[in-house]
Amino acid sequence: MAASKDIGRLGAALPYFLSFLLVPLIWAVAWVGGWWVLLVPLAAWYLFAGGDAVLGLNLANPDPLTDDSRLVWYKLGTWIWPVLQFGTLYGLIFYAARADHLGFWEVFGLFFGMGVISGTVGIVFAHELMHQRNRFERWLGDILMSMVLYSHFRSEHLLVHHRYVGTPRDPVTARFNEGFWKFYPRVLRESWQSSFRAEAELLARKDLPWTHPRNPFWRYWGLQALFLVLALVAGGWAGLAMFLLQAGTAIWQLEITNYVEHYGLTRKHLGDGKYEHVQPRHSWNAAQTATNWLLINLQRHSDHHYKPDRRFPLLQTYSEAEAPQLPHSYMIMTMVAMWPARWRRVMNPRVRAWRAAYYPEITDWLAYNHARNPMPR
Repeated sequence: MAASKDIGRLGAALPYFLSFLLVPLIWAVAWVGGWWVLLVPLAAWYLFAGGDAVLGLNLANPDPLTDDSRLVWYKLGTWIWPVLQFGTLYGLIFYAARADHLGFWEVFGLFFGMGVISGTVGIVFAHELMHQRNRFERWLGDILMSMVLYSHFRSEHLLVHHRYVGTPRDPVTARFNEGFWKFYPRVLRESWQSSFRAEAELLARKDLPWTHPRNPFWRYWGLQALFLVLALVAGGWAGLAMFLLQAGTAIWQLEITNYVEHYGLTRKHLGDGKYEHVQPRHSWNAAQTATNWLLINLQRHSDHHYKPDRRFPLLQTYSEAEAPQLPHSYMIMTMVAMWPARWRRVMNPRVRAWRAAYYPEITDWLAYNHARNPMPR
């Protein structure tokens, strides 16, 4: 792939701040009310998709050895966002609870849009922050995840998903032929269970009980309780309902993206519970420019699994010969995933082609998957 220009300049980082424009937009629609409240999710989903149609693909790769000190503008965005999201969320709760011009459905649409922002921007930023090694950024990530009541995602993602992706032990890897509406309740249940189990096992290896203060679930629960109380203080019971609506919407946004990222991709079982190392071929990638700006290069997913702590501006894109590519951006594909029949028509032939290309020796995938995990897959 071609090398990109110097990424240390402010101008190179500015496109990744475009998502910040969703904040003044949601305040504007809250002021106006009416059908305008639908503008926020439409802008997040379709405006950036339209940008992809105009701007095309970004196949340029930055120098992965770029010094961290040259990435200050990119890091600054992820540090500012938690404060901005906090102020926007609780400011809107306070405002909407007292706004006479907003009816029930307008408030519903407003906080659905807030959830789209919390999920599409906030959780993606949290994902970037939780992968960093310093406590400051991990705390920021925990704060963002607590604002959507999904704090355990950090434990699940770092301790389970990255280790077991593409295997039956990873709840987040969508199985072949598993529709999103079957995947969704399963992942909500299993990801919480697997994350708690992983933290308990980590403590047990140090001869500590799960109740030990070092268990991050105490921090998760404390932060989540704090944010629920703040919502109650800001807007009463109605404010609490608004908070829960945005949290539920954000979680849905996260898990439908998780569904797309690894659908039908499996790592080869080597026997004795061991699997091949994670390879670029075990993630679905996309290279649409505008969606890369919105999702801070999350679509370069294979490289993220190769170097989990690599900051988003340094993530590398892969060719179709190296890693599977989606036919459209993550934004478009998450919309397709909402209709399982359509999703299967688009993606199942691609999964079968992927299997034939990388694992031609496996001729009976139904028997193979059953042997790996004797449950319907």
